Amino acid sequence: MENISIFGFRALWSPYFFLFVLLLSVLYFIIIGPLRNKFQDSEPVSPKTKALFITSMALLYIIKGSPVDLLSHLMFSAHMTQMAILYLVFTPLLIVSIPAWLWRAVIYKPVIKPVFSFFTKPLIALIFFNGAFSFYHIPLIFDFVKTNPIYHSSMSIFLFSASLAMWWPLVNRLPEWKELSGLKKVGYIFADGVLLTPACALIIFASASLYSTYSDPTAWITALHLCVPADMLSGINLSGPEMFNTLPLVEDQQLGGVIMKIIQEIVYGIILGMVFFEWVRKEKERDELEASIGTLNAGAVK
Repeated sequence: MENISIFGFRALWSPYFFLFVLLLSVLYFIIIGPLRNKFQDSEPVSPKTKALFITSMALLYIIKGSPVDLLSHLMFSAHMTQMAILYLVFTPLLIVSIPAWLWRAVIYKPVIKPVFSFFTKPLIALIFFNGAFSFYHIPLIFDFVKTNPIYHSSMSIFLFSASLAMWWPLVNRLPEWKELSGLKKVGYIFADGVLLTPACALIIFASASLYSTYSDPTAWITALHLCVPADMLSGINLSGPEMFNTLPLVEDQQLGGVIMKIIQEIVYGIILGMVFFEWVRKEKERDELEASIGTLNAGAVK
């Protein structure tokens, strides 16, 4: 395998994207700090919530700004790892790291609220994300998007929006937006896992390479322009993707599908455990409350 350092510092570490992530972080701390009093019903943000935001920003840079992003254009398995972490780990972290009062300031805007309310309805959200993910991985669409910077950026925003809608019913902290609780959340998680399976199965069990941007040298080099400066690419002699991947194309593709499914199962398993224990805790609190009321009533009768 060739050393990916031949692509240069900008391709490996994306300094402009680092500045973008840094700007987002600074903006977040200004809003929850000096500007907090400008928001209705604002409250101090806990250290835990701040830590979650910092973690989400660090994860965003690692996935989209570090050499991981470059590797995702060289190996399909790295691409699927990036997709899984970005949309199944980063998104829920971001949602819970933004305080409820700040979410209200954004989503209660007259234009945003009806759209946000529609796409975050549980059934719509499930179809929206899993449909968008499956649609993106249709070979013809995937190869077109991966070779066009405008469409690639647009698709990335679209997929992030879909993942935000999908995670919102599960992890949002706004009481008025709690459409799911208890067993409904469990069913939602299971349905989500089932709907993502066909796309992963198509990739895992394909007997040939599906994507020309990982198999055809011309399409592959065109796709590299998304993350490698043109002046750097012109000075490198590249023969094809096999220069950077020791796995055969089909095996790398299958590995990508397996990684996506494994990360999905781990994340959903963790969320399922959290939902279950929260449900058990609430049921216990309700039983204790009913027992206390029963004791008080019995005392009043006496």
